[in-house]
Amino acid sequence: MFKVSKEFSFDMAHLLDGHDGKCQNLHGHTYKLQVEIAGDLHQYGAKKAMVMDFSDLKAIVKKAILDPMDHAFIYDQTSERESKIAHLLQDLRSKTFGVPFRTTAEEMARFIFNRLKYEEKLPVSAIRLWETPTSFCEYGE
Repeated sequence: MFKVSKEFSFDMAHLLDGHDGKCQNLHGHTYKLQVEIAGDLHQYGAKKAMVMDFSDLKAIVKKAILDPMDHAFIYDQTSERESKIAHLLQDLRSKTFGVPFRTTAEEMARFIFNRLKYEEKLPVSAIRLWETPTSFCEYGE
């Protein structure tokens, strides 16, 4: 079995309602996302000797993750405070992306993994998400 990965970058704002530090305030990150795919090599056809064509992987990640999340305010739909901020931004025609969980790097990595593996049917083995250049989390099988 082979593992291949591709890295992506996107910008997003968030806050952690109820946090006991400075992350309770609205702030942004330039996230680095690494998507790892595992599988055997294709035996025939245009994709012969590949686990997956990197351009196909890029197109799927762009559609499922980058297009909706890049330059958005990601917010926890279960938080009244974060939802109020999101509604104000929506009224001002700013991009938002709601999720039903706290927007920690850990939960976002799990969300991205599940979206790609189960909704997009990619053979994802791991997701690595850097929130800062020196801080990342990994989620996978």
